Amino acid sequence: MVSCKNGNEPINPVVENISESVYASGTIKSKNQYQVYSTVNGLIQDILVSEGDTVEKGDPLISVLNESSRLNTYNAQLAANNAAMYSNTDKLGEARVNISISLNKMKDDSLLFARQRLLWGQGIGSRIEFEQRQLTYRNSAASYQAARLRYNDLKRQLEFASDQSRTNLKISTSLAGDYIIKAESKGRVYKILKEKGEFVNTLNPVAVMGDARDFLIEMKVDEYDIARIRKGQKVLFTMDSYKGEVFEAVVETIEPLMNEQTRAFIVKSLFVTRPPLLYPNLSVEANIIIRSKDKAMTIPRSYLIGDSMVIMSNGKQRRVITGLKDYQKAEIKNGLTIHDMIKKPSQ
Repeated sequence: MVSCKNGNEPINPVVENISESVYASGTIKSKNQYQVYSTVNGLIQDILVSEGDTVEKGDPLISVLNESSRLNTYNAQLAANNAAMYSNTDKLGEARVNISISLNKMKDDSLLFARQRLLWGQGIGSRIEFEQRQLTYRNSAASYQAARLRYNDLKRQLEFASDQSRTNLKISTSLAGDYIIKAESKGRVYKILKEKGEFVNTLNPVAVMGDARDFLIEMKVDEYDIARIRKGQKVLFTMDSYKGEVFEAVVETIEPLMNEQTRAFIVKSLFVTRPPLLYPNLSVEANIIIRSKDKAMTIPRSYLIGDSMVIMSNGKQRRVITGLKDYQKAEIKNGLTIHDMIKKPSQ
């Protein structure tokens, strides 16, 4: 009886299933869960959704006060209308009229010059009159070419101003759209982090969103254990929300960058069996199964000395070779039989 009370009663090894696992704590995350940020600074004018709402990609979530942006867009619209080609048809029409006048004058001067040259060939008229007609024709031809160049240059300037004003309008409209914070993907609004009238900036999130139905487990695995984790390994986990129940998942992704503060890696797992109702940030206690073996000979780990020695029932120590270990028991690969009796080492 004294031996039983002290926990020193000799025991035999037993044959049972054993698995070696890595402990990990974690939380439930909505698949594609993300924080929503504002791209501008300002005061919240209106919150357009409620927590729990399901939204589509691009749906407006929050509007930020944007009076200055609205006025800038209005000014850009005015400038675009003023610079549009249809608003400058009079200027182009005037330039075309000047070309027509210059062309007619050049034709008239060309006829007069040709007539004077014919007379000069017949010895009629003076050389000065001939040279004056020639100079007048050359000047009118140059004026015609100059009128055409002015027209082309004016048209090019007006087209450039029109394109530039339209681009400025698009920029202003785009900036005005930044004052409407929109959903980046289809999902559920899990949390609104700001209230109407609060100031928002580009550094702090304004909402938390994620998938409405699909969830995953995000676990933290210590750097000493991460080398043993592989995609596809089984995960057995429990939750405070479902006490006494064990659920199964499978390792999906291992983030390759370690958190320098916690010295841990993020491992994500997908459900094989899942609780009927889930919410983001529920806590999880998990064991990632590294290896398992059926019908292994095991003893309690507390009966081992230095993971390689046991105390026989006669008090003598014997060296053993261990295999798989979990938190309570260890596989004995060599050194004992199921008929041997061993004692627990004294504390």
